[in-house]
Amino acid sequence: MTRWGFLAVALLAIAGCAQPEPRYVVGNPYRLGGIWSYPQEDYALSETGLAEVMAAPISGGQTANGEVHSAQGLTAAHRTLQLPAIIRVTNLENGRSILLRVNDRGPERPGRILGVSPRAGALLGMAPGRATQIALALDGEKSRAAAEGLPGQAPAPIAIAAAPRAAVAREELAPLPGTREAPRREVLALPTAAPMPEVAPVTRAVIIALPETVTQGSPQPGRLFVDAGQFSQRDIAARVAARLPGARVIQQGSGRNASFRVALGPFADVAGADLALERTLSSGVSGARIIVE
Repeated sequence: MTRWGFLAVALLAIAGCAQPEPRYVVGNPYRLGGIWSYPQEDYALSETGLAEVMAAPISGGQTANGEVHSAQGLTAAHRTLQLPAIIRVTNLENGRSILLRVNDRGPERPGRILGVSPRAGALLGMAPGRATQIALALDGEKSRAAAEGLPGQAPAPIAIAAAPRAAVAREELAPLPGTREAPRREVLALPTAAPMPEVAPVTRAVIIALPETVTQGSPQPGRLFVDAGQFSQRDIAARVAARLPGARVIQQGSGRNASFRVALGPFADVAGADLALERTLSSGVSGARIIVE
């Protein structure tokens, strides 16, 4: 191999060793597992549903926001949350809960709201290959701290002090003997320069590992339903329900604050809920999901 060949190989090796740069991501709508998802920034998300343990990642692979996949990290995949986000996940079947960092998109299978890393699944007591009932709550303060300073965030506005206005001064001198008084003159004082704003040094984002602190609560398993949507008008909800065998309209609230939810279930097991969800999605109700109540 020539000297230039060795140089090219060395440059490629250096490029391959470059560390990925984590960034803040919301992203555009995308199709995964036959379902369209619409990412959005949400610092108050709270939901229930089914979760699964993700397969061990390929070594060196990157997540949707540029982090490195890790089977031992306390990480998770969500279809719509901004990345990164910090969430508290509770296994409703055994009461265990833990903080996880959402840094990827998924899961691929419809009816699953969250995919967790193998390490997170082990700490939560989730069996691989089996759906688990969970509750998910986003931690707004920790999520903002995790995203602070990452590329992709809108920069904070820089406060610049207004330049001082020019001051007008009048100078009066007594005339010397034998001379006449000179015309009065107005002298324009030169403005002082506005101080330059301090520019923070550019630093590489550092991902702080979450502690493996498991909180033990009481198990609260619920019943599985398929939620086919919530509507402000009963007649619209009734038309959707008429397309779904076994669906019913449930009124929530009263008067002008009333809303009407279309639901199917409860189902005895995950297989029944999955089948009902598949039929609901096939009927054109794209926002249908499995929830736990």
